[in-house]
Amino acid sequence: MKILGISAFYHDSAAAVIDGGEIIAAAQEERFTRKKHDPGFPTNAVRYCLEYAGLTIDELDAIVFYDKPLLKFERLLETYYGFAPKGLRSFIMSMPVWLKEKMFLKRMIYEELGKVMEFKKSKVKLLFPEHHLSHAASAFYPSPFEKAAILTLDGVGEWATASICIGEGKDIKILKELRFPHSLGLLYSAFTYYLGFRVNSGEYKLMGLAPYGIPGSEEVARFVDTIKKELVDIKPDGSIWLNQDYFNYATGLRMVKDAAWEKLFGFPKRSPDERLEQHHCNLALAIQEVTEEVVMLMAAEAKRLTGLDNLCMAGGVALNCVANGKLLRSGLFKEIFIQPAAGDAGGALGAAQAAYHLYFDQERKPDGKADAMKGSYLGPEYSFIDVEVMARKYKAPFIKFDNFDQLAEQVAGIIDQGHVVGWMQGRMEFGPRALGARSILGDARNTEMQKKLNLKIKYRESFRPFAPSVLAEEVSEYFELDGPSPYMLLVADVNDKHKATLPDNYYELPLMERLYIQRSDLPAITHVDFSARIQTVHRETNPRYHTLLEKFKALTGVGVLVNTSFNVRGEPIVCTPDDAYRCFMRTEMDYLVIGDYLFEKREQPDWDKKDNWQEEFVLD
Repeated sequence: MKILGISAFYHDSAAAVIDGGEIIAAAQEERFTRKKHDPGFPTNAVRYCLEYAGLTIDELDAIVFYDKPLLKFERLLETYYGFAPKGLRSFIMSMPVWLKEKMFLKRMIYEELGKVMEFKKSKVKLLFPEHHLSHAASAFYPSPFEKAAILTLDGVGEWATASICIGEGKDIKILKELRFPHSLGLLYSAFTYYLGFRVNSGEYKLMGLAPYGIPGSEEVARFVDTIKKELVDIKPDGSIWLNQDYFNYATGLRMVKDAAWEKLFGFPKRSPDERLEQHHCNLALAIQEVTEEVVMLMAAEAKRLTGLDNLCMAGGVALNCVANGKLLRSGLFKEIFIQPAAGDAGGALGAAQAAYHLYFDQERKPDGKADAMKGSYLGPEYSFIDVEVMARKYKAPFIKFDNFDQLAEQVAGIIDQGHVVGWMQGRMEFGPRALGARSILGDARNTEMQKKLNLKIKYRESFRPFAPSVLAEEVSEYFELDGPSPYMLLVADVNDKHKATLPDNYYELPLMERLYIQRSDLPAITHVDFSARIQTVHRETNPRYHTLLEKFKALTGVGVLVNTSFNVRGEPIVCTPDDAYRCFMRTEMDYLVIGDYLFEKREQPDWDKKDNWQEEFVLD
């Protein structure tokens, strides 16, 4: 049974194909169009998925859209009616879009699919599961568990903003829902907005900023108290009530009422280019602490309702790996599986799986050991012909290796010398994290590496941390983590034996001075609070990346590398050899590896300075 899943028209549009329950291919549209968080119909992603699976549209048993647009339209109308006469301007702006596109979504899907290939409309079965069911399905069905509690958390779907479900075999049952306008995801996004980052893309920056807050300080405590007293009422089961007197997302064009928030917190909304001050960091830490409290309470309620030891998670809030790490360490659940494409992109996969198991009533056979995501390497891959065609196009000299072990050994030496390497191997990752298929790599021991990567390669804010990739079999040597974290969705501290002693006046130092104090013998991946967002690398899912880490360990004694996504600020992760080479040449990256090919920057022809990434990509 062959099913195509689609998510579109909000952000992170994507497509996925499953065949007989097996995940065959999945990709985000942004990787093809080069528009970050592209919300448009995923024409290119659909085309890729069908081509990879060797299918025509006529051969599909169903095409499944990840939510119910008419139910979402109902929520929109009822919300405007409930808040009237507020929100008239927003209502007038949104109605034409809804009436033109969303109300006639079936027709629009047919038209867009026609751009991919010809098909017989009479043969196409269109299905529309609810948004949070798609999230729940994306988490439970690929998990290794026969039975599990399921927690989904995001901004909003149709009405639901969070759900607790139970999954058993092929069935998912919704036990409890939180409904709009009360939403943990929207609360976190409101602070993303107020602290000067872009909603629906800057939430991870807010999470990265939080550790710069001063834990236990009077200001953080006051901010937490203000949030709980004025903005959000947290119930014992984790459900929340947001005071709409302070928010504007329900009917307005902004997330919050700026003047009211300035009065609450004592400083105005930060503009994106404004310097970060300590009070910004303290507010980021405060909302992170509140978020973690809510996630813990919701997880405890899921445990109470189901009595199960396994938990599956999805939805945009499930990308908050700090909260995830805290939940894992709590021991509330023995095992946790988080969908690597936890946001709306993963909804495409979940929609297809929900149709397969629930609508078509097909059985599920988890193996109890490994998840079914194939390491999340579900995107396109490119042959040696593609690499050589790209090299001829740019007159780019290279060395081709016939033995991958020799290439890995040489790249390990290059990284040991302090160089930065663009690394492109095999199928592209599905989801927001680079996992060693489309990555930029560096030496985690190098005291200058974080600064070099942020300012000369990624061209992004200097406060943002970098993640480590570590050999799965050695994770507990370096980090306070005993199990796998293959999708970079768990944060844990660096082990005490690797930590450095901080100066007594550490928290009195200016923000940027704190950033550049060495905190461990892995300084490039140790955040200011000694934490790290960990990726464990497994030979079973990425043998080439695992081999590189082994070669680096053999050379240096350390099986850890810095791993950041292969892109610059505002750019989607690279997809093709052409994308990779252009990013390589537009930055101060030293080497590029694509498959068995090694490109050295010093050997490349001069790059056209007019081909500027700043002009192509809008800063996020």
